Amino acid sequence: MTARFSRTRHDLAEFLRRKRASVQPEDVGLPRTARRRTPGLRREEVATVAGIGLSWYTWLEQGREISVSAHLLENVARALWMTPEERQHLYLLAQNRLPAAPAQSWCEMPPLIRRLLDDLTERPAFVMNLRWDVIGWNAAGDRLFAFSDYPAGSRNMLWMYFADHRLSRRVQDWPRQAPQIVASFRRDYAAGKDAPDMQALADHLQATSRTFRRLWHDHDVQGRCEGRRSFDMADRGPVAFDHTTLIVDQDRHLRLVYYAAVERGEAGRKPMGGCSIDHAAE
Repeated sequence: MTARFSRTRHDLAEFLRRKRASVQPEDVGLPRTARRRTPGLRREEVATVAGIGLSWYTWLEQGREISVSAHLLENVARALWMTPEERQHLYLLAQNRLPAAPAQSWCEMPPLIRRLLDDLTERPAFVMNLRWDVIGWNAAGDRLFAFSDYPAGSRNMLWMYFADHRLSRRVQDWPRQAPQIVASFRRDYAAGKDAPDMQALADHLQATSRTFRRLWHDHDVQGRCEGRRSFDMADRGPVAFDHTTLIVDQDRHLRLVYYAAVERGEAGRKPMGGCSIDHAAE
């Protein structure tokens, strides 16, 4: 055992013991007996609530070198009423990595991100969640995508592209853009597999759009990247935009999508980044 690993196991053991001592039996639905020498929970009580073997939990708390799966760690975190920060700490000590963040397909717009959007006065920008619901935008973004023309429940980028057609008809080279958009969403769909509204959106679009249904069954997957997309603007004609996606809140899966019109002298240049000119940023 290396020195670093020995220290991590010692820290894990001490963390679990202190956490166990802070949780009371009634916190986890267990009766409090009259005579208790152990502060907080006993090891056997943790094992019972977590649905794991007493020997395995004892070895874990003793810092022994045992195999630790994510499923067992989740059970321990739940039994010990760990906060999200404590859960992350448990994974770092036991597996040297952070746990997968629980998917959230909806949340409110953080006030500071609202201010950030308002500060971007010249460039179209909007914030969307894991499900691609648009929860905030700036004035330039509204001019490009007309978000305010849609009812609150219909401001979803996939729905706007594939079910409404007002937007997709304005996208230059739509047959090449559409597969990239669907392939990019599939990555987020996998991350939010436990969110019922993610499945409902995919099912609804398959029933509504033949294009989406065909592309969805291709099972292509694309990563988030930079790219270029052109739109027909009512007052200017075709305008090319470089676009990218920035993570603004990783825990809540919020992304800011930013568009910048391509200047005339740059129209023939390939956009910066590791993706081809047709890759989608959504």
